[in-house]
Amino acid sequence: MEEIGNEYFLDLASKSLFEQSSDDKSGFVMHNLVNDLATFVSGQFTFRLGVDYSQKIVDQTRHFSYVRRSRYDNFKKFESLCETSRLHTFLPLKLSPGYNFFLLTKRAPLDHLLPKLRYLRVLSLSHYLNMIELPESIGKIKHLRYLNHFSTGIKRLLDSICKLCNLQTLNLSDCKDLSVLPREMRKLINLRHLDINGTAIKEMPMQLANIYSGASIEELRNLANLRGKLSIVDLRNVVSPTDALKACLKDRKYLEELILEWNAMDANISECQIFVLDNLRPHSHLKSLTINNYGAESLSDWVGHHSFSNIVSLHLENCKNCHNLPPLGQLPSLQDLSVVGFEGVVKVDHKFNGRDSSTVKPFEALTILRFEQMLNWEEWSSFGVENEDGAFPQLEKLYIDNCPKLKGGLPVHLPSLAKFEIYKCPQLVASLPRAPVVCELKLGDCNEVLSKELPTKLRKLVIRGFDALESLPKGRVASNNCLQVLEIREFSEQHERDLVTLCIKIGHCPNFVSFPKGGIRAPDLSFFNVSNYESLRSLPEKMHILLPSLDYIKIINCPRIESFSEGGLPSKVKSMDVKGCDKLFARRAGWGLQKLPSLRYFSVGGKYEDVEFFLEPGLLPFCLTQLHISSFPNMKSLDKKGFQDLTSLQELTLWDNPKLEYIPKEGLPTSLSIIEIYKCPLLRKRWQSKKGKERRKIPDADHILIDNKEFIK
Repeated sequence: MEEIGNEYFLDLASKSLFEQSSDDKSGFVMHNLVNDLATFVSGQFTFRLGVDYSQKIVDQTRHFSYVRRSRYDNFKKFESLCETSRLHTFLPLKLSPGYNFFLLTKRAPLDHLLPKLRYLRVLSLSHYLNMIELPESIGKIKHLRYLNHFSTGIKRLLDSICKLCNLQTLNLSDCKDLSVLPREMRKLINLRHLDINGTAIKEMPMQLANIYSGASIEELRNLANLRGKLSIVDLRNVVSPTDALKACLKDRKYLEELILEWNAMDANISECQIFVLDNLRPHSHLKSLTINNYGAESLSDWVGHHSFSNIVSLHLENCKNCHNLPPLGQLPSLQDLSVVGFEGVVKVDHKFNGRDSSTVKPFEALTILRFEQMLNWEEWSSFGVENEDGAFPQLEKLYIDNCPKLKGGLPVHLPSLAKFEIYKCPQLVASLPRAPVVCELKLGDCNEVLSKELPTKLRKLVIRGFDALESLPKGRVASNNCLQVLEIREFSEQHERDLVTLCIKIGHCPNFVSFPKGGIRAPDLSFFNVSNYESLRSLPEKMHILLPSLDYIKIINCPRIESFSEGGLPSKVKSMDVKGCDKLFARRAGWGLQKLPSLRYFSVGGKYEDVEFFLEPGLLPFCLTQLHISSFPNMKSLDKKGFQDLTSLQELTLWDNPKLEYIPKEGLPTSLSIIEIYKCPLLRKRWQSKKGKERRKIPDADHILIDNKEFIK
């Protein structure tokens, strides 16, 4: 069935009905014109909530999807589903930017909704954090084929789920609180895909043991249709290489991803490890391979063998005793390669590139390369003077991290390189590769030599931990008209040139006292972030004039800053974070934020022990929609006068205010729709009390969350 579906999809892709996403190469998108055609053809059979504004759900609707634009979903969003009796698909389309989880409020009870959707084939409830268990009625959806519970708070699956005799796919991955499966899982006779990655499940139900986990690794030979991804962990338990051979992985031609992992805590390196790895050779159709915590001195010959022409992703991690790297350059389809924790490797030479060939370039398809924690690696010498073998022609991203003994040998010419990161390589003195299209460069805790000749077309530059660096290379930053993001950490530079950049992040610079006199001219700057400046006394001058496009300001742990820029802040500022700035907060009456007509988000906090009541009247503009108040150790109450002015406030978050006990007598603004409270034990106790005056002061917000649990007034 999977093969047929894959053929259909590839056929549609070949006809350009689907196109590979430029943002995510593992995903596909549909061209706008094709999307319009599909929408027209599907007619009333499909409904996309939040997209198809001109349509409505009718009895003929079979497929329902929705875009999650906020963190909360309530019953109002789904009540229109009552108009159809034969829905087949219930599917969230995508995640809203900035949100990693969502909440399905108790006003959207699944036990009322699911019985009306008994013809469902596809049901996805992914990323709902407060989805602790499915209702009993799930067992009545007999036609269900696909159930997605990815990254939910589910703690147990009811036995009724075992009544879903047509279920083919059950995704429980990243359900961290799920520790056991129902006993009657054997009744799911059509189940083909079960994903329990990231769960607390340690063993399968007894009836499934001979199918899924097995008494030994040789039981895998019974899974003739094994496909997709296979992860075998704790391989130290395989004491006989013969058992590994009997697993017959070489015959599993539909297996696409294989993870082989030994125990990192095992101090005893078994001599049979290399023979076990030899006998776990997979089929050459494999696309992704990960080997972790392997303890022998060399990898098996099949790792990197040119017959594995379909390998796209290869991750070799924590093989600490290996002295050499396999000839990986001869894998023609390899795109993503990670080499991590090979502490025995001292030199990477031409053998890494693979067979000598006049027609095949080493690593001809590789786009991402990572070397990390190579603690004894000294030399990378697999290149000629001018890269005459043409290695890495497609390499786009190169990461070298924590290789403290590496001295030289970087590639000379990388024509496709766009992003380059080097961290914790203090002895590396080689010149940066010639990379005509590189746009992002990050250097941290490295030798000053690397910063001498920065590329001129960078869009993002990050420099950290250059203890010996006195200034940025002359003219390189100021004259770069492409630079959009400049981030400097642990540095004492005071730059006097104009910057053409969209983002400045500067932090952890204890000796930085002031910005250049006269200010910083950056007309396109939109994000300004200064953090952990112990000595900085003021912000740049004339910010309202020289930074006209600024819309986000973040000032964190700068205790000596006393005021904002003279003349005020730019009028386009939309978001602000002010935390750990003692002197600045003490002079908050002079902030002048009420003059900012665009300010929508404001976050304030930082161990101000003398504050018992907050917020003062007139401190914030009436146009503010989101307010975050955190880490006030002695604050007892919110000031009613300050909140009465915030007539547009929609979201209020109170975080880590241990003595906060009261809210204003007149209550909070009626415009509030979302209230989130974390680590405010006294306020939580009052609000959760079944009796008491405080409960009557709680506003009628759509969503109230207390310590990640929904609160019903």
